[in-house]
Amino acid sequence: MSKTALITGASGQDGAYLSQFLLNRGYRVLGQVRPGAVGPDARLRELGIAQHVQLVELDLFAADALHRAIDQHCPDEVYNLAGPSSVARSFEQPAEAIQVNALAAARLIEALRLTGRGVRFFQASTSEMFGSTTGAPQNEATPFRPRSPYAVAKLFAHWQTISYREAYSLFGACGIMFNHESPLRQRRFVTRKVTAELVEVKHGRRERVLLGDLDVQRDWGFAHDFAEGMWLMLQQTEPQDFVLATGRLTSVRSFVERAAETLGMPLRWSGGGISEVGIDERSGAVIVAVDAALFRPAELTTTLGDAAHARATLSWRPSIDIEGLIAMMTEADERRLLENRALD
Repeated sequence: MSKTALITGASGQDGAYLSQFLLNRGYRVLGQVRPGAVGPDARLRELGIAQHVQLVELDLFAADALHRAIDQHCPDEVYNLAGPSSVARSFEQPAEAIQVNALAAARLIEALRLTGRGVRFFQASTSEMFGSTTGAPQNEATPFRPRSPYAVAKLFAHWQTISYREAYSLFGACGIMFNHESPLRQRRFVTRKVTAELVEVKHGRRERVLLGDLDVQRDWGFAHDFAEGMWLMLQQTEPQDFVLATGRLTSVRSFVERAAETLGMPLRWSGGGISEVGIDERSGAVIVAVDAALFRPAELTTTLGDAAHARATLSWRPSIDIEGLIAMMTEADERRLLENRALD
């Protein structure tokens, strides 16, 4: 008999790739979406799987509704991917970050405990929890020092999962995931902003791309690979926490260069600091510039993960490198523009 999985936040990048992954393994997939959400299946449609995912309108703040949904659908596995994942947005709307990423997660975990069904639970934690901790790369033993409302909220849900695991024997596994991107990433994230807007520059839809700190470095992986890691964590005999990361650093500047190169627009940099610009060597036009307003408060300049535990225990490894990821994202955005298909 096939298993049933409930994915909260199914309308997002991770929810879409996880849905695809689980469907390919014969799961019945239930995708939680907010009541009244507009276009909740856009990313599922991009992957051609919308008709195979049963969307469930469910308010994660309504404890009674959570209990009823779990009793009705009897999931074997629950993956908590819900909540805004933008660090910048969490500074603008800290209460929202805490409500969804922390308090809604606590309600969901408690609902699972009360069912007594032995449901396996995955909590999407984040490398942002490491914050300004010393030492790199970071692994499961690295201390947490969060520096954003988003990271603080995620750390609450992370520790709540561990607390219930120890107090009530909940099968709860946390994936401490470093940055993971894809053609399904929302445009407000810097990677997709770069690829989508450079495509618009190439095709005359905008003059240039405005960015924040070009020296920020991230450990960027492919979201589909991380979806596989989530599933692997729930197939273990005992619940554990795992870092998922590529172990390779790439700066925003290098990401921009690679995307521009994919589009046939080799860049030359000029100036420095907030005056630095990227010049298209073919046309001589400035197509990338720095905007000081886009710098984040308490920015983390470098995040780098050590996924040795996941490699050894889960046999998990990234399937695509950063160069392939950038090319995939850039080419997908150019196809969408040429086909007049928008994806926010």
